[in-house]
Amino acid sequence: MTDIATPNRKIHQGRNVKRFREMLGIKQDALAYELGEDWNQKKISLLEQKETIESDVLSRVAKILKVPTEAIENFDEDSAINIIANTFHDSAVANTFTDGAQANFNCTFNPLDKMVELYERMLQQQKEMIEKLEKLIQGK
Repeated sequence: MTDIATPNRKIHQGRNVKRFREMLGIKQDALAYELGEDWNQKKISLLEQKETIESDVLSRVAKILKVPTEAIENFDEDSAINIIANTFHDSAVANTFTDGAQANFNCTFNPLDKMVELYERMLQQQKEMIEKLEKLIQGK
């Protein structure tokens, strides 16, 4: 039996870095600055085009973006949209198919609360980045 719920997709880590960076409102230049002096905007652009990113670089980027490395490694936009679109209330059920058997996972949290938490973290990180950039500008 073919697994139609989770097709065999390759996760594009570079695209995921770009997604998280953009969600947080961080420019490529700012990410490059945080990574160190051997990084620049062009190098970040090339990094975001890579399907697979070296684990040491990936962990540094994840730390700067304040997201788990696993989020960048495993984020699949199509699956996330599907799960969010089918989650309507606190006791919503996510159905997955593994080896032809259906498994149900009951949500024990309100997905909207989690989205608000993520948004608040993103705002806080953006505020911190603005403060760092202001200090950088004042230093010149």
